[in-house]
Amino acid sequence: MVKQRDDKGNLTGVEVRVIYGDDTTLARTGTRTIYVERTNLTSRLMNGRLVRKTLGFSKRLEMLRAACSWEDVVYNLTRPVKTLRTLASQPDQRRWFHRSPAMAAGLTNHIWSIRELLMTISVPTNRI
Repeated sequence: MVKQRDDKGNLTGVEVRVIYGDDTTLARTGTRTIYVERTNLTSRLMNGRLVRKTLGFSKRLEMLRAACSWEDVVYNLTRPVKTLRTLASQPDQRRWFHRSPAMAAGLTNHIWSIRELLMTISVPTNRI
């Protein structure tokens, strides 16, 4: 996005330019950067290794990748996302049916607990 501003710094116009991909990608994701920024903020909140000026930085790339992978798995399987919820089919129970991103994608039928996640996923071994 290229923003045009007047002399006082007020926004006067916005021009959308596609740099990567094509117009179909732009139509699917929208003309705003809020989707990418929201993802970056969620990652920084959940993963201390991505926070700026912190003591929890990663000295090794392998550890950063492991932390980012764990954050992705936890977010997609164990966290209900408010924008993905649907109205409950039976009105006598709760109003909303909460869903995780994995449920919305059809990969699972329930929100996982951290315990279930740790008991299910096998830990990779270092084989040299």
